[in-house]
Parts: sequence; C-alpha cells; structure tokens
Amino acid sequence: MTKIWFITGTSRGLGRVWAEAALERGDRVVATARDVKSLDELVRRFPDAVHPVALDVRDRAAAFAAVAAGWERFGRLDVVVNNAGYGLFGAVEELAEEQVRAQLDTNLLGPLWVTQAALPMLRAQGSGHLLQVSSIGGVAAFALLGAYNASKWGLEALSEALAQEVAPAGVRVTIVEPGPYGTDWSGDSAVWAEPDPAYDEFRQARRAAAAGHVPIDPRATAKAVRDLVDLAEPPLRLFLGTYPYAVAERVYADRLKTWRDWHELAATADADS
Repeated sequence: MTKIWFITGTSRGLGRVWAEAALERGDRVVATARDVKSLDELVRRFPDAVHPVALDVRDRAAAFAAVAAGWERFGRLDVVVNNAGYGLFGAVEELAEEQVRAQLDTNLLGPLWVTQAALPMLRAQGSGHLLQVSSIGGVAAFALLGAYNASKWGLEALSEALAQEVAPAGVRVTIVEPGPYGTDWSGDSAVWAEPDPAYDEFRQARRAAAAGHVPIDPRATAKAVRDLVDLAEPPLRLFLGTYPYAVAERVYADRLKTWRDWHELAATADADS
C-alpha cells in the first residue's frame, strides 16, 4: 500500500535521500524545509506526490500547522521522520548559551513538537511509525560534540519512553542511529563555538586522528529505511551502516565494567549497608 511520509529537513542530506527514495517507489511525501524553495526540484520531479511545507522545527505552532497541512493534503500519515538537525562543535567550556539553546531547540525540542502534533492523528487511525533520527552520537559521547551528544541522548530517552506509551495505540517508534555519512552535518549546516586556545592542542590531535576518513554516501541508506518502514514489527533502534557497532560495543563494555568495578562502593548506599 502506498505510504504517506512526513519528513523534516528534506532540503538536503539524509532527509532528501529518504524523501526521494519514498517518492521513487510510488509513495507520497510531505516534505518540509526552512527554505521551501530548496524543494522546487523535488516538486518538479514529483508534482502530484510531494507536498512542500515551510517549517522551522523550533517553532511549535509551525510544527502543528505543518503536520495538519500534511494530513489535510493526503488524508493520513503513515511515517513521520524527525530528521531536521545540525551539529554544534566545540568543547563544553567554549559553548555559548545561545548556541546550546539553539542546538536543543532544533535537535530535541523540534522532534518533540512534531511528534506531539502527529500523535493525535496516528492514534486516531490506529497506526503509524515515528522515525526519530539520532546518531551514533546518541549512544556514545565524543569530545568537542558535547551539546550535540546531549541533544541526541535526550532524543533517545524521550523516544524510548514514547515507544512504551504509544504501542497500545498501534503506533511504532524507531530510533535511527546513522554512522558517519557524507552530509552537510559537519559542513555548511554546522555551527562552531568560539575556540579557546586552551583546547587548541587537543583540537589539533582530534583533527589529525580523523584525517583520511572518507564519509559514506548517504544514498546508501535508502534501501534500509524503505525496508524499515515496511516492517510489521520494527525495532526500537536501528544503526545505519556497520560503523556504529564497534563504537557501541566498546562503550557499553566500558560502562558495564565500570559499574561492576565499583559495585562494592555503590552497595554502601543501600539502606541496610
């Protein structure tokens, strides 16, 4: 059956790839972007199947209006993809207040507003699939990305609770955790904190360690996401690509070891210790 998608951040990157993948197989898409003109080429290619909507996800009222417009245009929503987001780069000490608030407004509160707008409709139809786009940075924290990691860890926690709340209504939630794809996440879309010389040596070392890494073509994700939304019982979490596995396995092994190593001290906080 033809699916109706609502996707935020479709001007470029993964959002654009997934919108095109859905449209190319005959689905219909409510495509949102802050600059709706960036969707002109998509509209020309799929004039009857794509509904462009201007949306800055930080604006809660605009999120509700955009979702309502998509529902009115196509009569239902089957897949809601909270993809809009960007990276804020800088050591924790370097981050400006307005930068951190903007990061959380976009990467955490934006998906919350869209989710709140869509849920009454999804519950009413007794079905729907929310794709919450996190990152391997939602599982592991990386130096110089503390605020970005915080936004994605928050999204993961919010989405895990959400999945439990809406499952009885027939609504499914998947936290999508991509690896390092070649989008504009660390390019034109990125925001950089004012550098503090105290971190220059550390920053240079991190850049040297990352030198030579070749990002994966984001178009490689299209099939996995199309297959994901066709599953009758989709997973709560899905990595995109194999890169995240080694990172996640190392991080969780380290956490478990730390908790085990310090079990004796933890136990002294029991009431009967």
